[in-house]
Amino acid sequence: MTSETIPAPRLEQKFSLPPLILHPFADASGPERLVESSRASLALQGLLPSGVNTQEELDRKVLEGRYCEIRMLFYVGRDVIRWVDQCMEQIERNREIFPGIQRQSFIAMLVQNPPGLVQHKLRKWGVADYRAIFSRAIGLNSLFAKVPPRDTLSDDFIRNYFRFADQLYTMAQSECSHTPIDPAEVQFELYSSGEYSRMLEKEWGS
Repeated sequence: MTSETIPAPRLEQKFSLPPLILHPFADASGPERLVESSRASLALQGLLPSGVNTQEELDRKVLEGRYCEIRMLFYVGRDVIRWVDQCMEQIERNREIFPGIQRQSFIAMLVQNPPGLVQHKLRKWGVADYRAIFSRAIGLNSLFAKVPPRDTLSDDFIRNYFRFADQLYTMAQSECSHTPIDPAEVQFELYSSGEYSRMLEKEWGS
């Protein structure tokens, strides 16, 4: 099923939504593992010299990096789902303004066309392909209730998790019809968890 073609009524002023607070995309060792995984993948494709690493060692590094990506995306997805829940609570109090809005409406807006200021901040953080990050994060959260231990996942799943995540996202978005949200009619702030904590501390201090 696809989203309805009839948009929500246009508003005279922007509707304020709760802030989206994202925790770090990787733990302390994450960036190093991701770089090693990327280099190992290129070496397996013959695009970089393998050095002293065997094919098995290169494959292990690829899998370690992919599992790190799964963990990262799961936590991003959990933050997004928490934000969607908060948005839906607010919408339920204003149903006459946004008829037909469902959880999928907010997810589609965030993935496909978030407000310009949100896009700008994501790019400022160095997040260019936010569509893939958010959609795959949602897809993984539709499957897992918590981060799956490494030994519960097959190597094939880890190696190709992004293909599964893409399909899961598509399935989750097609569960029900939903009215699209015009990003020009809503506004919300995007914060990292550390940035939001510092802002609260400053407000409490004053």
